[in-house]
Amino acid sequence: MSVPNLTQEQAIERAALLDVDSYTVDLDLTDGAGKPGEGTFRSTTTVRFSCQRPGASSWIDLVAAEIRAATLNGAALEIAGYDEANGIALPALAAHNEVVIEADGRYMNTGEGLHRFTDPVDGGVYLYTQFETADAKRMYACFDQPDLKAVHRIRVVAPAGWVVVSNAPCRHIEDVAGGAVRHVFADSARISPYIVALVAGPYERWTDEYIDEEATIPLGIYCRASLAEHMDAERLFTETKQGFGFYHRAFGVRYPFEKYDQCFVPEFNAGAMENASCVTLLEDYVFRSRVTRFLYERRCETVLHEMAHMWFGDLV
Repeated sequence: MSVPNLTQEQAIERAALLDVDSYTVDLDLTDGAGKPGEGTFRSTTTVRFSCQRPGASSWIDLVAAEIRAATLNGAALEIAGYDEANGIALPALAAHNEVVIEADGRYMNTGEGLHRFTDPVDGGVYLYTQFETADAKRMYACFDQPDLKAVHRIRVVAPAGWVVVSNAPCRHIEDVAGGAVRHVFADSARISPYIVALVAGPYERWTDEYIDEEATIPLGIYCRASLAEHMDAERLFTETKQGFGFYHRAFGVRYPFEKYDQCFVPEFNAGAMENASCVTLLEDYVFRSRVTRFLYERRCETVLHEMAHMWFGDLV
């Protein structure tokens, strides 16, 4: 369902009141038995933040099928009258606060929030996020406005054999009950909710790295398994490396993240999205037949456009 965005006045008021330290987001993308979930997914979010005026009230954004539990500084929050349009009220804030919200989020098929796609070729289930402008709240409880940046710690339970990509490198993978695995990611940089990303499924992966005097940057390219034979990863890696070389010279500022992934995803509503270090691109850019030079140039333009956003849009 469609939910209203914040007004300018609401965003200004909340940004003046709160300073968000971190989100810890635990997601379960399985059916509980190691297979992909279908209609909903479990989302548990722990948010740590400070309040400039102790005793004041605010709210946290969330669009979910069901809220299972919510606490503020250990005390239960009122969720009986939960309304997606208004989020969850946070009364009588302390100087330093911790909110924990456990909810069931909805998989989407509209290209917003956490989108779910079943490949008609092989039945593989593919997920990816699209949060701009304010749809992060469809995956996890958050203060869903760009000027409230925070560190994100993401942990994902997924079917064994799935690839899971987010804004920071995966630190380790561990087995969990039911035949699934948990992907534990490093802390992200301080980023806005709308450029948080999650890509998960039986994606094919290609890797490389860019090296210059400024940095060594691990590179990844991803697409559906059924499109892998058409992926021209070598050309894309060459263009990506040329882009990093140009921007390092032009901007004089080192690439601000730990790695750079480009994920070609199905049913995408735009050309691409500049999620921090985890760019999503329309999979039409995986060319399945001969195309014109113009289309190669257009794809390269998109690749370089999104890369520029890592500095202008994501870093600042």
